[in-house]
Amino acid sequence: MRVARTHAIALLGLEGTVVDIEADISAHLPGFVLIGLPDLALGQARERVRAAAANAGCPITHRKLTINLSPAALPKHGTAFDLGIAIAALAADGVVSGPSVDRVVHLGELALDGRLRPTPGILPSVLAAARAGYTTVLVPAGNAGEAALVPGITVVPVTSVRDAAIWHGAQLEPREAAPLLLPPATASDDAEQGDLADIVGNRDAVEALQVAAAGGHHIFLLGPPGAGKTMLATRLPGILPDLDPEAALDVSSLRSLSGLPVGDQLRTRPPLEAPHHTASPAAIIGGGSGVLRPGAAARAAHGVLFLDEAPEFSPHALDALRQPLESGIITIARAAGTARFPGRFQLVMAANPCPCGNAGSRDKECLCTPFAQRRYLGRLSGPLLDRVDIRLRVERITAAQLRTAGDGPQVDTTTARLRVERARAVAAQRLASTPWRFNSEVPGTWLRSPAGVPARGATAALDRALERGGITMRGYDRVLRMAWTLADLEEVERPAESHVGRALLMRRAAA
Repeated sequence: MRVARTHAIALLGLEGTVVDIEADISAHLPGFVLIGLPDLALGQARERVRAAAANAGCPITHRKLTINLSPAALPKHGTAFDLGIAIAALAADGVVSGPSVDRVVHLGELALDGRLRPTPGILPSVLAAARAGYTTVLVPAGNAGEAALVPGITVVPVTSVRDAAIWHGAQLEPREAAPLLLPPATASDDAEQGDLADIVGNRDAVEALQVAAAGGHHIFLLGPPGAGKTMLATRLPGILPDLDPEAALDVSSLRSLSGLPVGDQLRTRPPLEAPHHTASPAAIIGGGSGVLRPGAAARAAHGVLFLDEAPEFSPHALDALRQPLESGIITIARAAGTARFPGRFQLVMAANPCPCGNAGSRDKECLCTPFAQRRYLGRLSGPLLDRVDIRLRVERITAAQLRTAGDGPQVDTTTARLRVERARAVAAQRLASTPWRFNSEVPGTWLRSPAGVPARGATAALDRALERGGITMRGYDRVLRMAWTLADLEEVERPAESHVGRALLMRRAAA
């Protein structure tokens, strides 16, 4: 007997490592040994593979079969190794061609009838295989569309392990089998979240949304129930420009890793994630037992993370966002390894001013004590709020505003998106020689360099706020970034005193 070898991909976050699957058949007592640090789901592949191959009409040997997953010190997770294990075993038994399987990467989970189930993480796995130099990948038929999104690689969709064996030269008669498919990606996945023209009143908030979209700034909306905070937040993704190819690949890969349908096209619209306030820190940031999965913040990369009723979230979950808001990268460290996910998202938080929601209301009396009000908003830590650029108070609209809603000019989503795109183009031209794309990404050193200094005397009010302790140094830089965004929206060369003053007002409007 000889050793056969094929390949699969081990994912840790979005990063994939090529794993050699080696199969050896010996003359010892019958058995099936799987070594190489498999997790529980992968360890159960012994029973899945043997039953699937037998039911597909290409049984693996009953002799002593040893499967080694190399590098042995790398932990392996999940069920995407099933197909590779089955093909390596058949190659060791001489059923399929050894040289053929050695040049191909195999991905997919086996059902007990021998068919291949759609498997999470196929897109980042195929991308890792292409980067490692492989040109051919066998994947489940249900994942063929997303696998084909990776350029420069030949994707072979197979319905069953029998079809895979035939492709590698096995002398077997083809059998018709219905492929196992994922639910199709629906058009509603990319649908706009309403139109900006639906918002009545709150012109300051509509303007703040455009500023946030143009510069990639974070927003905190404070106001009573029914003021339109959720409506405002869900309109933000609609005015963001389409994703560039790199960001679209990140978003699609994260969907694939999360087990969501991807389809045969990259996602071109920014995502919106709105987790419930009972979500745990692992659900927000990512993690899990064994397999490190992306959380809501990672799935919102290049889009919007909306936290409605923000004070009701766990303080640990909220404070876990502080590091991604600064670095744009989500790092999850566990004993088994460290996973990294993209974490460049726009945070939108909405909150009532107190538990009853009526503090500061013009038409309703607040029943909360001053201590209860302070304790409620105190759940949002100072360091977290210091990372939020725009803090806006949103009021309920009046009957007069409702009646006159259609009288003046209305800003719709299409018009606002075009304005945002023009502002981003101005910023991109200015930052062309730097590694940054948005104003929210530029560091303080650039803001204080000759290229980033506003017009002479423009920062006088901001300097006084810093000297009096009304703003931190981080807040100082964030106000300057917003001032640059306001200047880009007006397409002027440098921020003037009016831009800095408006930026400072937007940061302190909810204080």
